[in-house]
Amino acid sequence: MEFSGFSKKTLPFLNAIRKNNNKDWFEAHKNEYENLILNPSRLFVIEMGEHLQALEATINAEPKINKSLFRIYRDTRRMGSNKEPLKSRIGIIFWQGNTKRLQSSSFYLHFSPDELFVAVGVRWFEKPLLDAYRDYILDEDKRLALNMLLDSLVAKGYKTLEHGYKRYPRGFNSHMLSADMSLFKGMATYKILKPDLIEDGQELINTLYKIYEDMLPLQQLMYKISLKVKEE
Repeated sequence: MEFSGFSKKTLPFLNAIRKNNNKDWFEAHKNEYENLILNPSRLFVIEMGEHLQALEATINAEPKINKSLFRIYRDTRRMGSNKEPLKSRIGIIFWQGNTKRLQSSSFYLHFSPDELFVAVGVRWFEKPLLDAYRDYILDEDKRLALNMLLDSLVAKGYKTLEHGYKRYPRGFNSHMLSADMSLFKGMATYKILKPDLIEDGQELINTLYKIYEDMLPLQQLMYKISLKVKEE
């Protein structure tokens, strides 16, 4: 089967999860989840993956849970996490490399009744990648080039993450050009679209491809940095 878009019933189903966020309700509606979300998500990963591999041949597009697809069940064991058992936001990721999918540069999206969120890069750094990122931008030319790249993406209508830190880390200070590049907790660019775009398969693929193509230079840069992560 080819991907033709998500059903017009998909977003209302996600709204229903919000109103009935418990495992008993979900088990009674498991078929709807499979037909409205899981099965079309798998087809989307295959279709979008082929397009992305035209941009970057080694991108991972695996239509499986815990690969390109995320579990519908939330990990409520994590301290401070949302304790509702089900997610009403569906995430999909295409990542590059053999490292953890969230710590290698990726093409990412999620959709909910509120938005279609499209992003590239790494949304938050764990310490090994944070160290590699900071080591990379200690070089002034590289730091300035990254700043210029972000400015060019903003000029095209994309957004960047907010600074996550207030104090400069070791090796950086306010007198350095583009020193604020060291204040990020992650490095990604993103755009928010209307959620009902997911219902038109061809328009969705075409729109995402254009966005990801624009963002490709940042994806490539972050993958290059991820390769510099030091082995524990």
